[in-house]
Amino acid sequence: QVQLVESGGGLVQAGASLRLSCAASGRTFGSYAMAWFRQAPGNEREFVAAISRSGGSTYYADSVKGRFTISRDNAKNTVSLQMNSLKPEDTAVYYCAAGQNPALSLLRGMPQPGKYDYWGQGTQVTVSS
Repeated sequence: QVQLVESGGGLVQAGASLRLSCAASGRTFGSYAMAWFRQAPGNEREFVAAISRSGGSTYYADSVKGRFTISRDNAKNTVSLQMNSLKPEDTAVYYCAAGQNPALSLLRGMPQPGKYDYWGQGTQVTVSS
């Protein structure tokens, strides 16, 4: 069992930066692929970024590529999302997810929310224009 707790959300102006963090419980953090998803009101949950178990591979949605960076620290059981050049359309609740599904070893598996086993409660990010 893994518990995920997100933090770092807030209200910022367009062009600003935020750094989200996700703290995971348990001693097997390094065995989980990790990802960030987001959901805006009235929309489906959307993939943002993912990182492999070792941190050696990352994958981004086209909408955030070049602006967001995902990273992890397996010694501290944390995964982070550095968000730069924020836009109003980035406004959403951001969720951290963890999974051990073998499909997550492949880049094409990473954007699929059904492949993840554990989810955090989410943190709100609001970007004003």
